[in-house]
Amino acid sequence: MHKRYLQAVLALLLSLFVSSLALAQRVEGAAAGPRYAVDPYWPKPLPNNWILGQVAGIATDSEDHIWVIHRPATLTEDERGSTLTPRRSKCCSAAPPVLQFDRAGNLLKSWGGPGSGYDWPKNEHGIYVDPKGGVWIGGNATTDHMLLKFTAEGKFLMQIGKPGMSLGSNAHDQLGRPAHMEMDAVANELYVADGYQNRRVIVFDASSGAYKRHWGAYGNRPDDTKTPDYNTESAQFGNPVHCVRLLRDNLLYVCDRMNNRIQVFRKNGEFVRQITLEPASRGSGSTWDLIPSEDPGQRYLLVADGTNNEVHILLRETGERLGAFGRPGRQAGDFHWVHNIAVDHEGSVYTAEVDTGKRIQRFKRVQ
Repeated sequence: MHKRYLQAVLALLLSLFVSSLALAQRVEGAAAGPRYAVDPYWPKPLPNNWILGQVAGIATDSEDHIWVIHRPATLTEDERGSTLTPRRSKCCSAAPPVLQFDRAGNLLKSWGGPGSGYDWPKNEHGIYVDPKGGVWIGGNATTDHMLLKFTAEGKFLMQIGKPGMSLGSNAHDQLGRPAHMEMDAVANELYVADGYQNRRVIVFDASSGAYKRHWGAYGNRPDDTKTPDYNTESAQFGNPVHCVRLLRDNLLYVCDRMNNRIQVFRKNGEFVRQITLEPASRGSGSTWDLIPSEDPGQRYLLVADGTNNEVHILLRETGERLGAFGRPGRQAGDFHWVHNIAVDHEGSVYTAEVDTGKRIQRFKRVQ
């Protein structure tokens, strides 16, 4: 009896030890943040001998469709060999600028390019699908000072700004090479990261395009005087102001790319706090785009860093860096100039690459 009792006690202690170890591992895993693995088979091959140029925007909509905008004009001659006269090769030709995929990687829609009634950008940059289904795009060529809004089928709805000259960071009705946009559905307001020439966040009525307000770094009036890059304490945004994201905490997160920082604001432009990331980075800076994780509390921020070519995982509340995925390279899961990032409701992350990267990738959440 005594022997059986000791065996039972030992078994209980062993069970408690294993349970405690498992709990500690789960806690450690939580502290380390989520983990991701590349899906090398996403997306499926494009039809019609199509190929992508520099992919300058990626977004997901409420139905977990993945939207992409790319730059057809960036294809090299060998990439568009089938379009040359005489024909150079069997493949390829540029896909239309805007493409929509499902989660399985199937192409659902494609459209875009110059048309009647609007000014298509010379160098496509940024795509966003608002909660009402409107598709917004921008451009960052030296004459691209406008945003365009379309239906999901590609019907033109509205233009804010016009090509030509920027009127500076305090103009109300003209943009300055806008990079990214996001809508507050409750207030029906569109926030714009403006941009590659201007140094501000600007807000418009999402239905009429009417100006509402704008601000620069720390919520101050923006100044277009050139300032040194890579300064995490700069009184002004650098160029580009590259992303704007409104999270469920009703705070606006803004990518100040060349200053290696993210600034956080209330919706009225009041400065809240700052997150610095890889402050020693040079090149094109470290904060190219960001998204929150898919959980209800949006516990993490995932930040695309096209200079270091990785996606950083930050604890949203503190900005603490917990880890990263990706590295410079050409293989599946590697990056070259990872430019934009998106997430679906199941936690899969989608990335877009410019320069010679010219691709989109999917990373499934595995923990």
